[in-house]
Amino acid sequence: MAFLENPLFVAGMLCLTVFVATWLTRFSWGKTIGTPIFSILICALISNLGIIPSAMDGNVVYDGVFMYLAPLGIFIALLEVDLKSLRKAGGPILLMFGLGTIGTLLGVFISWFLVRPAAEIGDMASAVAGMFAGTYIGGSINFNAIALSYGVNENGVLFAATTVVDNLIGTPWIVISLILPRYLQKAFPRKKLIAKSEQEEVSHTEQISIGSLGAILALGFLAMIVSQGVSSLFPQVPEIITLTTIALILAQFPIIQKLKGKQTIGFFFILLFLAVIGTLCDVGAISGIGSLAGTLILFVFLMVLIHGLFIFGVGGLLKMDWDVVSVASLANVGGNTTALAAAESLERPDLLIPGVLVGSLGNALGTYLGFMVAGILG
Repeated sequence: MAFLENPLFVAGMLCLTVFVATWLTRFSWGKTIGTPIFSILICALISNLGIIPSAMDGNVVYDGVFMYLAPLGIFIALLEVDLKSLRKAGGPILLMFGLGTIGTLLGVFISWFLVRPAAEIGDMASAVAGMFAGTYIGGSINFNAIALSYGVNENGVLFAATTVVDNLIGTPWIVISLILPRYLQKAFPRKKLIAKSEQEEVSHTEQISIGSLGAILALGFLAMIVSQGVSSLFPQVPEIITLTTIALILAQFPIIQKLKGKQTIGFFFILLFLAVIGTLCDVGAISGIGSLAGTLILFVFLMVLIHGLFIFGVGGLLKMDWDVVSVASLANVGGNTTALAAAESLERPDLLIPGVLVGSLGNALGTYLGFMVAGILG
């Protein structure tokens, strides 16, 4: 039905999803799952039921969330960051991000030799392996860069298959990574990098004044304009780097620190982003990619499984803070926006900047390492 594609209906359902996800956390069992995970799961369910379209099919609302609301949410959330957090969390999360990168590389090579995807995919198998290596080191930017270089995007069926499988495997890992730290902390207690009493609790019931709302949104929109301008003048500088830098500088001024509502507004935009991520988990799309589905699902599943076992396993042996391990893994698998969402979900504001920074590092490294993988296996 046409109204299901209507941007107003889609936007309304995304907001309703956030409301329901927040309401569910009123229950004791809901608190253990959390609003971000509920947002992903609810939208995954209703998009697969056909109530709202999948982001795979495209919609102006989803485009707006990815292009504007996600970076705006990052900027606003980062206005809460205290630079002192970098001293305690910067080194450890960088270490875990590096281990996560090694885990992804081990995963792609081991999975390549166990699954032997070249028998099904053909000559482009090595390029596909490089695409998945790139995307699980630093996010989808690397996935598309490698696909364009090798012409995988010109093979409609193959490119569609890789995109569908990427979302079907990557989205559940986001959910798992947000849940794991809670249970691992109970089973194998680890000292937090910043004690609970030193953390600024993430509150989503803070008061918001009209003046603060206007100032926060004005700063966000203007910072995005500046970051776009810098990126157009210096293409080698990603917009997110400029945006992060502006937010980091502004966050140190007392007048900015006094603005009310930064956590609530920023987290709301991030929840909308995660809700859209949920719609990417399009189970029905598998039927359209034929025999490629089984091979790609097994190949990517083993990749992510090995990555997860490696980073959480080594992190456990190093007695690393489980929250740091989770944020680092999501910086690998989902990029800086997902890492920031994980820090918010885990109520670790001290990990916001480190998560975004290693996610940006992944954007830089992922393409190079993805090409390396494609070249070795080609």
